[in-house]
Amino acid sequence: MKAKERLKELKKSRLIKQVIFGTLFLLLLVAGWFYSLIGYFIPLCMVAGIGMASIKGRKWCDWYCPRGSFADSYMKKISPEKRVPDWLRSLPVRIGVLAFLIGMLTFQIIHLWPDPYAIGRFFMILLTITTAVGIILTLIFQQRSWCYICPIGSMSNWVGKNRNQLNIDKDACVSCKLCGKTCPMQLSPYEMKEDKQMPFRGDCLKCGLCVAACPKDALSFSGK
Repeated sequence: MKAKERLKELKKSRLIKQVIFGTLFLLLLVAGWFYSLIGYFIPLCMVAGIGMASIKGRKWCDWYCPRGSFADSYMKKISPEKRVPDWLRSLPVRIGVLAFLIGMLTFQIIHLWPDPYAIGRFFMILLTITTAVGIILTLIFQQRSWCYICPIGSMSNWVGKNRNQLNIDKDACVSCKLCGKTCPMQLSPYEMKEDKQMPFRGDCLKCGLCVAACPKDALSFSGK
């Protein structure tokens, strides 16, 4: 199968999954305001995302994550598709956002304990606010901008950074840059050809779009 056909099939399959999970996200976001215990799906996502990262890298954020699927299947339509600035991807910003949200979450759980409905309601408030921030970032930069500072995403990056790494056959690569053009996280796999470490490599979603797009079959995952 040619690269274009292969990429088309993968995009179609991935989009179907993302539409399903993205729609589920919208339903949960609305329903959670009427039944607050739904808010507990947030810590479940945290455990699932970080747990998967320890085995497969940041695979959870590809389409398993409801909000990530919502970003690609719905918000991409309103995104100007601009380059996400390096400062937004930087370690200090990620740590700052993580520390702030975890601190706020811890304080509120202690304050609201042991009322499960009140805690669930706070989870929904937090989800709504962070989703609003994600939409704003989408309108300014690109639909996956929030994914760089998402606490689950950041922790998945650190935990799964060396799992299932993307490899390149330097002899086969012709630097056509199609891999970079199809990456939802705006990574540039072709840079590895020049013995450079791909910036933000821990943010690779293992979606396989770059592998499918490569006309020379120069890219592959280690599976480790």
